[in-house]
Amino acid sequence: MGIYSPICHAAYENNFNEVQQILQEDIKALNVHDSFGGDTPLICACKKGHIRMATYLLSMNADINLKNNKDRMCLHYAVRRRFTFLDYLLIIILMPVLLLGYLLMVSTGLSY
Repeated sequence: MGIYSPICHAAYENNFNEVQQILQEDIKALNVHDSFGGDTPLICACKKGHIRMATYLLSMNADINLKNNKDRMCLHYAVRRRFTFLDYLLIIILMPVLLLGYLLMVSTGLSY
């Protein structure tokens, strides 16, 4: 797992009480980057799919735009945890069909 900051470790382990206690003592810990991968507490919660933890961190105004050392934000991990292989397969198959339909609509002058 690496060397996480205390709040990142607590968010990763879904230790809600510890995260609350740390933030009560120091609100600046909300957007801290750990020294191992540059993850924030919100990124840690999203990596593991801890919805309640992520919701709490967002309610405390965690910054969703912060990136880790891999140049990824929390939304990268939240989306990855939600889509299945079938979802990606459907997107890959249907996207060209939708694009073709859009191009036909534009070329014929049709509009909504």
